[in-house]
Amino acid sequence: MALSRLVLWRHGETDYNATGRLQGHLDSALTETGLNQARFAVPVLAGFEPEIVVASDLQRARDTARVFTTSADVPLRIDERLRETHLGKWQGLTTAEVEQEWPGAITEWRTDPTYTPPDGESRVEVAERAIQVVREVDAEFSDTVLLCAHGGLISALTGRLLDLPVANWSQLGGISNCHWTVFTRRNDRWRLSSYNAGTTR
Repeated sequence: MALSRLVLWRHGETDYNATGRLQGHLDSALTETGLNQARFAVPVLAGFEPEIVVASDLQRARDTARVFTTSADVPLRIDERLRETHLGKWQGLTTAEVEQEWPGAITEWRTDPTYTPPDGESRVEVAERAIQVVREVDAEFSDTVLLCAHGGLISALTGRLLDLPVANWSQLGGISNCHWTVFTRRNDRWRLSSYNAGTTR
């Protein structure tokens, strides 16, 4: 088997997003806005007709995915390899607090996918664990799979799937809450069909 389409969907807004704090592996919760974002996205994502949804085990991704799977009656699978980048000592801090303690580190992290936050992991490492999930569903399903995950993971995985030079990954923009990225298969290669797409609501 081989997938014809892969959809990467970021979770809805969380309490940490709303207060500007870095989450990483911390288990933050969706806000009411985040839940509504997921509800608004359901009709569009249902049009892709995914065979299954595979979600990160972190609460914000699980809850976002369940909004879709409950409404669309699609199976849900949980996989911890879809977790966001582990940000180590930065988790729970604002970018200003990180900058105060580690001057210049945020800029380096944003521009260099090989940079590892203290006690954390690099985006290259994140992409390598996420690509394993893609390979497994690619061998199991033949049409469309929806992965519900996190912004950092999605941008890193995008660079990996497109075989972009690691130095160029930072040219990919961020992923907004509850927005998605779509890949289609052509000549056995992944092609980027849309990036950071979303509803207008």
